[in-house]
Amino acid sequence: MMNKMKGIWMIKTVFFVTVAVVAMASVVMWLWNWLVPDLFHGPTITFFQAIGIMLLCRILFRGFIGFKGGHHFYERQKEWKEKWEKMNPDEREKMKALWKKRCSRFSPCDEGTINTDKKAE
Repeated sequence: MMNKMKGIWMIKTVFFVTVAVVAMASVVMWLWNWLVPDLFHGPTITFFQAIGIMLLCRILFRGFIGFKGGHHFYERQKEWKEKWEKMNPDEREKMKALWKKRCSRFSPCDEGTINTDKKAE
């Protein structure tokens, strides 16, 4: 029973991923063929070229899955979370105040506040 459910789940997954790729490639192709020839006097593209553009964008902007750079953000996030959990409440409040002082929502980041323990010249 469980193998049958797993098989059905895999078939549904493959189906929906295929539909998503076809839909996204169609949108890319349509937008490219609508905008690029008129704006830049460029060529029109085919469906498979649209898939290639999507793959190229994936590589350029997100990196390869499984390589060191792809998961580096999550490793740093995990390290910060562990540091945060080890802090006592006073240290947490000091850190929050420092973050608020460095970059508040209503004022731009001020590089001068990073080294708060140095004397002003």
